[in-house]
Amino acid sequence: LQVDLWQPSSPFHIVEGAVADVRVPQNTSRSLLPYLQQANVQYTILISDLQQAIENQTGVRSHRNRRSLSGYNYEVYHSLEEIEDWMHYLNRTYSDLVHMFSVGKSYEGRPLYVLKLGKRSRPYKKAVWIDCGIHAREWIGPAFCQWFVKEALQTYQTDPDMKKMLTQLYFYIMPVFNVDGYHFSWTHDRFWRKTRSKNMRFHCHGVDANRNWKVKWCDEGASLHPCDDTYCGPFPESEPEVKAVAHFLRKHRKQIKAYLSFHAYAQMLLYPYSYKYATIPNFNCVESAAYNAVNALQSAYGVRYRYGPASSTLYVSSGSSMDWAYKNGIPYAFAFELRDTGHFGFLLPETLIKPTCTETMLAVKNITLHLLKKCH
Repeated sequence: LQVDLWQPSSPFHIVEGAVADVRVPQNTSRSLLPYLQQANVQYTILISDLQQAIENQTGVRSHRNRRSLSGYNYEVYHSLEEIEDWMHYLNRTYSDLVHMFSVGKSYEGRPLYVLKLGKRSRPYKKAVWIDCGIHAREWIGPAFCQWFVKEALQTYQTDPDMKKMLTQLYFYIMPVFNVDGYHFSWTHDRFWRKTRSKNMRFHCHGVDANRNWKVKWCDEGASLHPCDDTYCGPFPESEPEVKAVAHFLRKHRKQIKAYLSFHAYAQMLLYPYSYKYATIPNFNCVESAAYNAVNALQSAYGVRYRYGPASSTLYVSSGSSMDWAYKNGIPYAFAFELRDTGHFGFLLPETLIKPTCTETMLAVKNITLHLLKKCH
């Protein structure tokens, strides 16, 4: 029975007594459900018509005026092309606060765009790196990255905290890390996760861009098989996207004080380590930042996030960007797992973009302000 594992991301993490979310092709469900009943495995059907749910998000939407940039709608999901147009537009319109550049090219030759956000107030400023969309199907990630930029630009004049953040720091924001995969999730397979590099021997595409970093590469929680969702790649930084971002972060490692990566779904705020059960040296600072961020997030709609080291809070995984950033001298490294906990999974409805981004914004501001206060 071929199923697509949504949560956890690898069969190695399935343990007795825990919940797993799987996507089942229509023809398979007829044989799977009796099998589960026989085996006495409890199950709930969360989404009965997946195709319909997908079409609700990507169907014909001409009436929604998504193309106009001045009235850009932050409460819908946008294709890669729309997001790139929007970035170019901001670069032209807010030249005092926004600088757009590319850190390299993807496997399929697309530019890897980053927005540098902040007041050019002094030559050297600390910085925060934010990336979204390492995994293609987690659309709420790129939606949040866009929301963050919108909030920063709209509230810069009126919100003293935002003014302080943009004056004292630079933000490097990469709205879509895995551009090829994200594009593919719009055009071919809504639930594609990996990059789109080709594997000649297995005729499988893609590498898990969050297992491809040079930190305990391809150890526990990553797969050596090219057809698996958690395939670590033929070697560390084999993916041009990972290599380009790693190169940029290495070059600016003295300046960048925080690394934030946005994923979905699980409602968690994770910090290192992912690859082992061990306490990080600056645990107290990071733990208190996480605790306060989660409380700030909850204050908006009462949504509770679990927080803690990724290995014990979620599961052990090696070769992740967060661990790599931390190992390379970025003291605050976090991975967010945004809404929800499985009811909608990767198909978080557009009506939930606004509340999800609003609460997440509070957490990110909280971490950023924590960063500006010295923690010992």
